[in-house]
Amino acid sequence: RHAAKAKALSEPTRLPIAIALREGGEMCVCDLSWIVGRQDKIVSHHLLLLRGAGIATSRKDGRMVLYSMTKSGEALLEAVTDERSEVTA
Repeated sequence: RHAAKAKALSEPTRLPIAIALREGGEMCVCDLSWIVGRQDKIVSHHLLLLRGAGIATSRKDGRMVLYSMTKSGEALLEAVTDERSEVTA
């Protein structure tokens, strides 16, 4: 189970998304897309995979979906990287 979560973060697009979520708190796909420099569709796809792995969670606010890191996702991100504030695509 932990290996599957770590594998979810190993993809080069998902790691910057997770770092951005950790740094920014709750964020929508459009904000994350801008931060990581990827198209909304790509970011949305990777967020679904992060959610499926239990690394991120989401909630609806009207028509907008907001994503954030889970506690276990934050702990795993801490274990696999020591980056604190730089997000690179």
